[in-house]
Amino acid sequence: MKFLDISEVSKQTGVAASAIRHYEEKGLITSLGRRGLKRLFAAGVLDQLALISLGRDAGFSLDEIRDMFGADGLPALSRAGLHLKADDLDRQIERLSGLRDMIRHVADCPAPSHMECAKFRQLIRISTRRKRSRQEKRALPDRS
Repeated sequence: MKFLDISEVSKQTGVAASAIRHYEEKGLITSLGRRGLKRLFAAGVLDQLALISLGRDAGFSLDEIRDMFGADGLPALSRAGLHLKADDLDRQIERLSGLRDMIRHVADCPAPSHMECAKFRQLIRISTRRKRSRQEKRALPDRS
């Protein structure tokens, strides 16, 4: 079995060595030992890092990504969890698409000033309500 040192893993994946060490500390990947001062990894770590990168791009936390691996380090994906994340991404896309459309309108609005644009004022009100709602949710005690 061929082992890859951390610099080889970093070069092949584009993941910084510091991130690789962090992922190991968080329990997402495991090194097999050391060659001098450099950590050694099995070749399978390349696939693990690709899955970690994909998970991060999709908005999963590192803890959620860690749970995507079985004890053997191979992917053990929850289909239900993936459906929930896809639903969450759909909501984000819808929200961001609406925001994009609103910003485009404001950019092209013929009103003399942005404050005279009804859609711009609506955008401000929506933003304020969302921020207040997020703050209120954070302030609620956890009842679990």
